[in-house]
Amino acid sequence: MDIDRLGRPADFLLVEDNPGDVRLTQEALKSHKVQNNLHVVTDGEEAMAFLHKQGKYKDAPRPDIILLDLNLPKKDGREVLAEIKSDPALKTIPVVIITSSEAEQDVIKSYNLNANCYVTKPVNLDQFIKVVQSINDFWLTIVKLPGNPD
Repeated sequence: MDIDRLGRPADFLLVEDNPGDVRLTQEALKSHKVQNNLHVVTDGEEAMAFLHKQGKYKDAPRPDIILLDLNLPKKDGREVLAEIKSDPALKTIPVVIITSSEAEQDVIKSYNLNANCYVTKPVNLDQFIKVVQSINDFWLTIVKLPGNPD
């Protein structure tokens, strides 16, 4: 589902409170020369407001992919994931957990909440960029996703 299949740049929603990880994700997507719109929110409440087009997000697009950190302020990533996957209007959006947690209970809980995949953030810059590019390649090029109901 690259730009040719979408007919437009892909919309990513990055839910991440670490400014360094936001910058790395931006650089990874930019260096991959993929046309995309990266929307960033820094906590779980903002993520849900974006997805429900509330307040300052009233004109927000429906994301093609959500990159979700688990450890967030206000509402953690597990709560956000549970809300997304229990909402008929949102549950078909792929949610990629991208977090520093390697805890087995986080992996299990994320999949039990219907995460589409779970990725541990690499510490190395080059590896981090490769991971983000791989996520992009897989979800927007290889996988067939349902159409946008908007």
